[in-house]
Amino acid sequence: MELQMKSLQKNERIFTLDVLRGFSLLGILIINMISFNAPVLYYNPYEWWQNGDATLYKWIEILIESSFYPIFAMMFGYGSVILRNRIKQKGLAFSNVYLRRLLFLLVIGLLHAFFIWSGDILVNYAIYGMILMVLLELSGEVLIISGVMLFLVPNLLFILYIMVNALFDPNTTLMYADITNVNKSVNAYSTGSYWEITQQRFADWSAVNGSANLFFSVFSILPLMLIGAGASKLKWLQRAKEQKKKWMVIFIVSLVIGILLKSLPALVDSNLAFKLIQQSLGGTIFSFAIVALIVLLMINKVSEKLFRPIATAGRMSLTIYLIQSIVGTLIFYHYGMDFYGKLTLSSCILMALLIYFIQVILAEIWFMKFQNGPLEKIWRIVTYWK
Repeated sequence: MELQMKSLQKNERIFTLDVLRGFSLLGILIINMISFNAPVLYYNPYEWWQNGDATLYKWIEILIESSFYPIFAMMFGYGSVILRNRIKQKGLAFSNVYLRRLLFLLVIGLLHAFFIWSGDILVNYAIYGMILMVLLELSGEVLIISGVMLFLVPNLLFILYIMVNALFDPNTTLMYADITNVNKSVNAYSTGSYWEITQQRFADWSAVNGSANLFFSVFSILPLMLIGAGASKLKWLQRAKEQKKKWMVIFIVSLVIGILLKSLPALVDSNLAFKLIQQSLGGTIFSFAIVALIVLLMINKVSEKLFRPIATAGRMSLTIYLIQSIVGTLIFYHYGMDFYGKLTLSSCILMALLIYFIQVILAEIWFMKFQNGPLEKIWRIVTYWK
């Protein structure tokens, strides 16, 4: 009986969902590796990176930056619907079980943010997951439409506001470095004690998650969770083969629009307005193209075999995400190997690829003996109290 349950759990998994999670972990790591090495919250990237790194940064902007965390958010929504169905099948109260799951994620996120790395996304996922929990009663179509509108309308209005301001005062869109905070970050992470670095972590986390940036946080994460949840209710991943034309349209349209919007700083002007369009609109729209491409590839059995190691990593995404932060900060911060600000952009990218490659191998080895990742197992115990 136990063997049958384990087999059932494995067969119930949606392979493409695991691939998307695993693939998003690579993109997130590449961007995070840059953050481990430089004061990205306060610098002007077009001044900070020089020579070959300046060219490489432009490609990272277009192909990677702001396009992988949206995938993670959408898959969070997609997985939440699947979890809801399983909880109800067990005859349990969804809100109670799911709330325990989110509270555990919140605790892990706070520990991660304040004691490991300030760029944590888990706290936001836990908080917005509570809003998502209430909205999961809606139909798939309503969730998708609500998500799209909640994403587009506020972002378009804010971009319009910025551009109108620029007509009256062009200086409002100039990009500049916050020299004071750049120096504080460099000093803390490259020379500070663990306590001094922790204080800087809190300052960095507050800069991103404070009231001034609440607008961007809400309308860049929650809408994507809603879209993912709606797609899950409509079983878009499970029905990919029969909906191939739809996925092809999503891929082509989002690829063209996404690349165009993400290229604006390089093609037109690297000012604040175009940078905002690149990150808030272009990054998310391009992420739809990445999702669609992977879904289309997964229709082919050969691709499925090729991406199996990525899917294995996706099965323990929480563990891998946190280990990436631990390893990254130990490499760059003063209490570790002290490489902060000393590596080129290309070195950071190569290091990210190496770390991810090792993680994929270790994940494969882990699942030869265990059914869940280490943190995923604890998360499951907390979720179901068994």
